[in-house]
Amino acid sequence: MGTRVVVLGGGVGGLSVAQELAERGFQVEVYERRPVFGGKARSIQVPGSASQGRTPLPGEHGFRFFPSFYKHLPDTMKRIPFAAKSVFDNLVYATRVQIARVGKLAILEPTRFPQTLDDWLAVFKSLFSDLGIPENEVGFFVDRLLVLLTTCPERRLAEYENLAWWDFIDARNKSVSYQKYLGEGLTRSLVAMKAEISSTRTVGYINLQLILGLLCSGEGFDRLLNGPTNDVWIDPWIAHLNALGVKLLGNSAVHSLELEGGRLARVVIERGGQIAEVTAEWFVSALPVEIMAGLITENIKTAAPSLARLDKLPTRWMNGIQFYLRDDVPLVHGHSNYLDSPWALTSVSQRQFWPEIDFSRLGDGSVGGILSVVVSDWDAPGILYGKPATECTAQEIRNEVWAQLKVHLNNGGREQINDSNLLSWFLDPDIQFPNPTEVTNVEPLLINPAGSLQYRPEASTEIPNLFLASDYVRTYTDLATMEAANEAARRSVNALIDASGSKATKAQLWPLQEPEFFKPMQDYDLLRFKLGLPHGKVI
Repeated sequence: MGTRVVVLGGGVGGLSVAQELAERGFQVEVYERRPVFGGKARSIQVPGSASQGRTPLPGEHGFRFFPSFYKHLPDTMKRIPFAAKSVFDNLVYATRVQIARVGKLAILEPTRFPQTLDDWLAVFKSLFSDLGIPENEVGFFVDRLLVLLTTCPERRLAEYENLAWWDFIDARNKSVSYQKYLGEGLTRSLVAMKAEISSTRTVGYINLQLILGLLCSGEGFDRLLNGPTNDVWIDPWIAHLNALGVKLLGNSAVHSLELEGGRLARVVIERGGQIAEVTAEWFVSALPVEIMAGLITENIKTAAPSLARLDKLPTRWMNGIQFYLRDDVPLVHGHSNYLDSPWALTSVSQRQFWPEIDFSRLGDGSVGGILSVVVSDWDAPGILYGKPATECTAQEIRNEVWAQLKVHLNNGGREQINDSNLLSWFLDPDIQFPNPTEVTNVEPLLINPAGSLQYRPEASTEIPNLFLASDYVRTYTDLATMEAANEAARRSVNALIDASGSKATKAQLWPLQEPEFFKPMQDYDLLRFKLGLPHGKVI
């Protein structure tokens, strides 16, 4: 079989596929609808922000976040050259997490690694003890976390996939503080999810990965890039792919997928206003789920039943806004989570992580710091206008987010942010305003409601020359993240290697890691599961 591969989509998934295949001698072409590559991960030059030969201010879809449990994406980054090192070396550790509430701040720092069950109980309780939640409810929540850690994989799939996180933690029978902070707060800021519908298998175990990273990682549980994403990652990646011989074709929107004889024969592309047919031996779709679902015809559903229900996979909005400050306000050496914000805000103060960036060369030279904020709930009423973000103008979104930040950060006699320090702002251009009553988002995010795994396909499809490399594919990572997209890319590459008869080595995969301490308890739970018994009591 031939080695020519067409990749549809130039985000993290598509670029990851291109790198893995090009390194193995395949001829790769990547088609991306935008003129630029990088998908949601890319940074964006703020239009009209530069003067006197300076670089435009950096904006973004949302800040980049590399938790310590990411294994696939960092491995890829280690193979992208940057000066004498790699772009992986541009990752720096955050050492703290700020949990901000109206009227009160709490700082979480990595702590010692627990050694016994009592240690685990004590450490978990200490994480949640300062949230105004009754002690017995904190104990119950900790028990729920330990149940997750001691449950066998088989029960996780059979029971927890179909159980909402809200029900698993019995939130409806707990205090308002419990519901707000442990039920809603974690899931909303994690991936724009609602606790009432989120799958326990997905959200529960990703929450655990984040908590375990906070407890167990030696340097820090979270990493960030040491400069604007394009400068320190995406642009070097594009240069590396070009050096590997990958053809990168922007402004190329996919119109249709056409089958012949049970195989994908061609893809119809609109490029530069012209319609063209693209053929190849192999195709990898790294398109987001909402785009791919629109390409699935009845013929494709018949040929590949696993793709027939992609339209049942829901998405939500999770987009960013950047505030450009005259004087930098570091806040905390890491991310801030604003637990009382109706719009589920999270933020990072970026300058402290960008030591090599000369801010006097950005914009008009007056910006001293950047506060990058992500809005994860676009459906809840705000505190200024009583409207959800989806019904607000761009200016109203700016005003709402800034107001919600201020009521969290300016308390206890401290004023950390103020209007006089705010020079300008930039809202993710994916949020579009065709008219005042119809705000749209051209890049929403996949979410994981209970029971949705049944609609998600594997990286290989029933069409023998079509593979998938997007975050809706079934992966260990499971959640819609850059890590899941990269893992899906690796799975598609491995399936393509098998289908093509190539002798190339397979791309490595890493299951999510959990402490070995709990393995005997998981084995015991597997025995109970096979006997039809429920999970046993942990504490």
